[in-house]
Amino acid sequence: MIEAPEARYLCEQLNNTVKGKRITNVFALFTPHKFAWFSGSPEEYAEWLTGKVISHAQSQGGMVEISIEDRMLVFTDGVNLRYYAPGTKLPAKHQLLIGFEDESCLTASVRMYGGLMCFLKGKCNVPLSEYYLTACNKPQVMSEAFDKEYFLNLICQDSAQKKSAKAFLATEQTIPGLGNGVLQDILYHARIHPKKKIGELTDKQKENLFYQVKETMNDIYQQGGRSTETDLFGENGKYVACLSKDTAGKVCPCCGETIIKENYLGGSIYYCRGCQTLSD
Repeated sequence: MIEAPEARYLCEQLNNTVKGKRITNVFALFTPHKFAWFSGSPEEYAEWLTGKVISHAQSQGGMVEISIEDRMLVFTDGVNLRYYAPGTKLPAKHQLLIGFEDESCLTASVRMYGGLMCFLKGKCNVPLSEYYLTACNKPQVMSEAFDKEYFLNLICQDSAQKKSAKAFLATEQTIPGLGNGVLQDILYHARIHPKKKIGELTDKQKENLFYQVKETMNDIYQQGGRSTETDLFGENGKYVACLSKDTAGKVCPCCGETIIKENYLGGSIYYCRGCQTLSD
């Protein structure tokens, strides 16, 4: 699943490829998918979008938002987007295909599950919208608005003190676009155990955690996303995670201790037994 760095990178690519292009064809739910969640009727997407011009794309947390004149098209983090230049063979399966007047195409394919929303600007009241609206109404983690003052205000709230580091950073959309995928390396670089309670962190650790959130996210973005994710052209990102299923059980390059994998809060966590101790 893409997170904030990949969403931002995809939007940059979209603005370099489809911005300013006029839509000539739209095919929604060409390939049935049980867990492809559309807002409204897929059959209406062609009527809503055909003949209109792509204005721009921007990320909202881990989602891709494309402005198309009076409409907004939003893809959640479970949707793969691909751009096909004119004359390129198109995939046999997709949940949404948008064709342009120069005969290039943009396709959206759902992996396990994903949402595709199309609505009039300023009128996002569709069932899928709560997650999206939350992301829109908070500072983007990779923006200047998400600064140290904002982060420290979040982490010092009473509601955060009893949460673990993982629960604070990657649940309840505290920070939209920061999920379990990028969480592992952030905490590894900050030398904080995923189960460590926020209330037990020192002021210095809290500040360092902020810097690691910003730096790790930026590193992933600068390298075109994580190596487990693909961009608009189907290319894997160049950022190789320090902690993942591929490093579990191996030796930490920093301290020589073992990298551990555990199940926690509905997902896997990875941490170094030496660098990220639960108790000081």
